[in-house]
Order: sequence, then C-alpha cells, then structure tokens
Amino acid sequence: METTAPRKVWTEEEISSLPKDGHRYELIDGELVMSAAGVEHGYVAILIAAALGNYVRSHKLGIVCDSSTGFWIKKGNFYSSDVSFIAKERLQGLKRPSKKFFQGSPDLAIEILSPSDTIEGIHERIVEYFENGSQLVWVVNLEEEIVLVYCLPQPEKLLELGIVWMEKQYSSPK
Repeated sequence: METTAPRKVWTEEEISSLPKDGHRYELIDGELVMSAAGVEHGYVAILIAAALGNYVRSHKLGIVCDSSTGFWIKKGNFYSSDVSFIAKERLQGLKRPSKKFFQGSPDLAIEILSPSDTIEGIHERIVEYFENGSQLVWVVNLEEEIVLVYCLPQPEKLLELGIVWMEKQYSSPK
C-alpha cells in the first residue's frame, strides 16, 4: 500500500517571507515553483504593463499590477501572472490596494510564455483563472510573435505582436 506525504499548506506570511532574489514564486498543486525569466521576457512585460497601465489609469478602470502580485485561487494554488488588471468594481471600498495577496484571479491575466512552460500547464492555469473570476487571458508567445486571446478557456483570437525591438529603435543610421 502506497502512502503519500500530506501536501504542505503555505500561508501568505510564508510566501511573503521567501527570498527577494529576483525569482517569482508560485504555488501549484502544493508545490512551490520558482521561476526567473530572461531580459526579453521582462522587457515585453514592462511594455505591456506601461501601455495597459496608461489606458487603465486615464479611463479610471482599476489597477494594473506586475508579476510580484500574488493571486490565491480557490483550489489553493497561488499564481503571479506577468501582468494583470483588476477592475475598480472588485476594489470597491478600498482607499488603496491591499498589501495582501488578492483572493481570486485578476480580471485580465497576461502570461508571457517561458521556455519551461508546458501546454498542459498553461491550459490548466487558464482554466483556473476563468474559474476564479478572470474575464480575459492573454498568452504571449515571444518565439512565434503572437498573442492568444482567451474569453473562455479556448482561444478566441490570434494577434501578431507589434513590438518594436530595441535594435530597431536604437540602431544607428547606415
């Protein structure tokens, strides 16, 4: 008869006290997962966050958060999407955003694929986002230069990335 060890239940305090070493921590099926991304990943995340943040702020729609923002999912998983948006309706009654992790998923979760991501893993995450309050999920594939737009756990749109890469921006004239 095979027995399994009980899975560790992590608290918000334990996750918050993990080293601030440039890694992102998530909790998936009871297992702490650490990840770090390359420069391109971070650059694209900042471009998206800046553009989305400007739009959201100018229209007073809610808040845009970076990958250090944690989301507790009902199943017990803890996710940190690369960029996220939370609508002002879900923040009602708060004078300022909470210092604690968000209960539920963001209204818009933006995931930029990393080499370690699997199709199964990203699909499971998308399903959980929708089960926990997300209205929209973008999956950015830098290798293919596309964005998959999800309004349900199945992709609805395929968009081409319109990123101006630094070599195009800063190359000297010939």
